[in-house]
Amino acid sequence: MATHGKKYSAVAEKVTKESDYSVESAVAFLQENPTAKFDETFEFAFRMGVDPTKSDQAIRSTVALPHGTGKDVRVIVFATGDAAEAARSAGAAEVGFEDLIKKIQDGWTDFDAAVATPDAMKEVRKVARVLGPRGLMPNPKTGTVTDDTASAVNQLKAGRVEFRMDRNGNIAVPFGKRSFEKTALLENAKAVVDAINGAKPATAKGTYIKRCTISSTMGPGLRVALKEISA
Repeated sequence: MATHGKKYSAVAEKVTKESDYSVESAVAFLQENPTAKFDETFEFAFRMGVDPTKSDQAIRSTVALPHGTGKDVRVIVFATGDAAEAARSAGAAEVGFEDLIKKIQDGWTDFDAAVATPDAMKEVRKVARVLGPRGLMPNPKTGTVTDDTASAVNQLKAGRVEFRMDRNGNIAVPFGKRSFEKTALLENAKAVVDAINGAKPATAKGTYIKRCTISSTMGPGLRVALKEISA
């Protein structure tokens, strides 16, 4: 059974159990009640009301956070020629092709996002078993398979976040740091909610979002009122 420290327990005791929070009140509570000495990440957790076993109800998309994630995003790019040079100029952490694939096959995964040109994807699929489970596999649906590598790198470093529903119907999306101004966190939060609602599958029936919580890295989850996040 999981146990929590005194600071977590003290904050958890303050959480209102009788009613749900608004997004604004949840953010304010977590900012006012830190549970760690470091700058914690704030994150949404959604329980979706779609069937994760049906491919036509899969949820996967991206959201551009207006104020970024507060994190230095390390982007690697699988490319050659002009696309590789453009990626380097845009600030990619690593750029390569067969050498980069070999490095990953040898166990290196010290990066946050991956981009590939379309002609590189045949070889990149060799590391799909490594990248896929970590949510790092380049995908045309999320704009990470493209010839415009510079634009993709810039967007990822500026705060574009990918999200997807897991096999249990859950989606987790970070939306900033505790040190952010509250208005910045709320604008980022709105962008996430809009993106989740915008990714609703056409075949989805009934309640789309069944439950939503906001938490900090080491803090308790605060349940958000569904009327706050429903489209």
